[in-house]
Amino acid sequence: MKRLHLIALAVLLTTTVHQAAAGDTPINTLTEAEKAAGWRLLFDGQTFSGWHNFKKEGVRPGWQVKEGALVCADPHNAGDIVTPDKFDWFELQLDYNISEGGNSGIMFHVTNEGNAVWATGPEFQLEDNVKAADHIRCGWLYALYQPPVDAKTGKILDATKPVGEWNHVRLVISPEKCVHEINGVKYFEYVLGSDDFNARVAKSKFSTMPLFAKATSGFIALQGDHGSVSFRNIKLRPITAK
Repeated sequence: MKRLHLIALAVLLTTTVHQAAAGDTPINTLTEAEKAAGWRLLFDGQTFSGWHNFKKEGVRPGWQVKEGALVCADPHNAGDIVTPDKFDWFELQLDYNISEGGNSGIMFHVTNEGNAVWATGPEFQLEDNVKAADHIRCGWLYALYQPPVDAKTGKILDATKPVGEWNHVRLVISPEKCVHEINGVKYFEYVLGSDDFNARVAKSKFSTMPLFAKATSGFIALQGDHGSVSFRNIKLRPITAK
């Protein structure tokens, strides 16, 4: 009987730790309010259901599911993974935990017409801002938009937490405006296909990619070839265009 009590206590403590890590709500679940608002989970916390490698079936072994997280454990044998469904306008929220020197990203409006996910889909950059080699920092729209200078530090705004800690991303993609946030801090907004957006694309490496940012609907992709990174609480709410 004493042993059974100890086992029950261990289960309770494990559950409590998982809940505390994501607030009062267990990870990879939706509250009743979120369900009523139209949110859907893109990762169940237990399987690869809902994901596959870009233009391939299944998920390569470099991706693993560990302790309720979708983990790029071996970027040399992972590759980019995408959702099976296409999304046009939406709000995406997720938590990520980057490795030291790690580099990853979230792409949207990805289509199969490109040879790689970044040939069609703009990228919300994820990385270790301290030791990653890429000068495009976390939360930026890769090669196109970056946050303003933070008046408190005199440096470009950076709301990321240290390596090993979970960070929260909020990405809103709509015809009226797109918004990037990290840990509740708004970085910037932009309008897809606007004169300003197109001018920035024309000055970037994407100017040689005729399909880049042209689709108004596509897959969501998670980059898995530049370093180890973990994801959890991946959820999406469709937005109706005005």
